[in-house]
Amino acid sequence: MTTYTRERAAARTPVQHAALLVGAVFLLVGVLGFIPGITTDYGSMEFASEDSGAELLGIFQVSVLHNLVHLAFGVAGVAMARTASLAGTFLLAGGAVYLVLWLYGLIIDHDGGANFVPFSTADDWLHFFLGIGMVALGVLLSRRRDTSEPTGM
Repeated sequence: MTTYTRERAAARTPVQHAALLVGAVFLLVGVLGFIPGITTDYGSMEFASEDSGAELLGIFQVSVLHNLVHLAFGVAGVAMARTASLAGTFLLAGGAVYLVLWLYGLIIDHDGGANFVPFSTADDWLHFFLGIGMVALGVLLSRRRDTSEPTGM
């Protein structure tokens, strides 16, 4: 690692580190979703359908579209980690998207055509915790702390 690279990494804010980490995890999950063995019933994976029988780690129902969405979120997180304001936006907006996906997953019939991504109950609750976690990171790490000295009387 060069001195320049170390200085840039050290200059990142906590919100940028969080967005970079979340983005990297999404990239990893997106790639793992395409690996047979890590994704069970890989041969039954559909592009986008509730009939996709593939499950990441044997728990989370996935499809080609679902994996591509994870990859897109990962690319967005890594790219938006370049600045603190974009990193905060990624965490807040991405968390909001995952909370909407959680609600969508609760409302739809998991065996119906509206479950085109697809989602399972495990996916729904993972989306809830991802959404809450991303929003919390965005809010807590984007706060500006007043570092000025208090004025005395």
